[in-house]
This record gives sequence, structure tokens and C-alpha cells, in this order.
Amino acid sequence: MKAAIVKAPNSAPVYGDFAEPVARDGLIVVDVKASAMSNLTKARAAGAHYSSDGQFPVIAGIDGVGVTAQGQRVYFARPEAPFGALAERALVDARRCITLPDGLDDATAAAIAIPGMSSWAALTERARFQAGQTVLINGATGASGRLAVQIAKHLGARRVIATGRHATALESLKRLGADTTIALEPDEASLIRAFAPVFHEGVDVALDYLWGTSARVLLIAAARASAQPVCFVQIGSISGDEIALPGAVLRAAPITLLGSGIGSISLPRLCAAVQGVFQAAAPARLEIATQAVPLSALAEHWTNARGEVRTVFTIGSGQ
Repeated sequence: MKAAIVKAPNSAPVYGDFAEPVARDGLIVVDVKASAMSNLTKARAAGAHYSSDGQFPVIAGIDGVGVTAQGQRVYFARPEAPFGALAERALVDARRCITLPDGLDDATAAAIAIPGMSSWAALTERARFQAGQTVLINGATGASGRLAVQIAKHLGARRVIATGRHATALESLKRLGADTTIALEPDEASLIRAFAPVFHEGVDVALDYLWGTSARVLLIAAARASAQPVCFVQIGSISGDEIALPGAVLRAAPITLLGSGIGSISLPRLCAAVQGVFQAAAPARLEIATQAVPLSALAEHWTNARGEVRTVFTIGSGQ
């Protein structure tokens, strides 16, 4: 079968032929129709993500949409290695399959699953979010952050504050539900002054997709300005893997610092979060920009994705 094959660590996958998976012991074969590219997909393919097992050769792709042997259209996650989702067929634990709503097309379902899950799980599983709370989303102009704005509003946030570096993209978030936007200035002092008023007014949950300098400054600003509890949930590290955080920040204010991702939340709960996103997609009118391309165009699109647009590889009859 045709697949996106990763032959060694830190190498891009190549389009080629790979052995067919065979169903066994609770593992089913799914005919794949669509699979989206994400930062997580790329990191695991390179062997650079903390959840990677270092097995090569392997088929790239951690989730997708397909059809079972019984004709059921499903979303599936974490195929059994070495059979990833970017292939004509994948080997999947039946417990990791979610039946798709009829009104949700393959490409949108594949595109929305992981970025939508990231904020849904962070809010419901880690932050224990309650309707009426205020949510700050640090790094809201990418695909995941844009969905986070919409999901926070859908779940009942009283106020949503969005940060980002791109002025036009930041302004567009107001249409999606952001009540306040903050430009991420490169100067730390200016950024602390920008964050101060929102923390004085009160922030209950902060979702962080960036880490790096902006997360450090955000935590310092929260410690200086806020007397109410703030739950800070770290989700992504686009701006850097490490920060130098003064210990006094965590002593000076009631800040809870958590992470959200594979390992901190069980896979069944992550799947439940994805299901929540799918069920909310129509009533909440969740929006995500997608670019559908055939898997045979893998080489052209693997390294050229834009953060706010989800590249979805279509497979089999979808090509």
C-alpha cells in the first residue's frame, strides 16, 4: 500500500510502498480517507517528541479519518506502530475509534481533532473550567489557538483574552469570540504592562501554546497583579522548550502550573475530548482553515504548512 514512510530519525517521510496491516486481537484495519499534519505529527515522525518510541522505519501520522470493514466512518487515534495514519490503511485499537457525526466531512474532522482537543482537554480535564470564568489564550493566532477561542466561548467563558504576534490574525479573533486581544511585544517591560490590567480584572485560566518569553512574562505579570487563583495550563512550546522562572512567582500568588497533553491525560480521556469537539462542531460553528492535498503530494507540502491553515492529506478514493 502507499504510505508516508519515515526511514530514520530527523528525516522527512517519503511517499512509497509499505506492507499491509493485518487485523488481530482487538486491532482493526481502517481504510484511511484523511489525515492532518500537525506539529505533533511532525515531531513524532522525527522521533523528537517525548511520546516517540524511536522505531524506524515507520509510517507517519498519529490520527485520521477512515472507514472500518463494517462501513462505519470513524476518527481514529494512535495507530499501532509501525502503521501510522498517513497510509491507505492503518492498524488501530478499536477502543481508539470514534464514530463521526454525519454532518462533519472527512477533511474537517481530521483537521479539527487534535487542535480542538488541545484546548477542550486542557479546559475540562486539567483546569476544571467552569462556565462564567475568564480564559486567557497565549498564542491564539495559530490553528489550535483560534479553535481555543471558539471552544472557550462555547463552554461558557464569560470573557476570552487572546494574545498573538500577527496583528491581522489577532484582530480576526474578535469575530470568533475574543473579547480582548493583546499583541505580544518583544520588549518584556511593555508586555508586563499590557498583561497587568487583565490580571487586575481577573483571569481564571490561562492556556499557553507558546511557552518561552511570553509565558514567562505572563506568569510574572500574574504574580504581580492578581490576588485571585490563576490556573496556568501549558500546552505547546512553539517559542521555546525552557523558561527561567523566578521561584518567587509561584510563592507570591495563588498560581497553579499544569501541563496538558499525552501522558498528563489518559488516552481514553483525550478521545473523549475529541468526541466533545466533534459534537460541538456544528452547534458552535467551529471554524478551521484547511488545505486538502493528496498524499502523493507529500514532499511538496510536508515542510510548507502555515500555522493557521491545517494541511490535510487525502488518501485512497479521497485523492
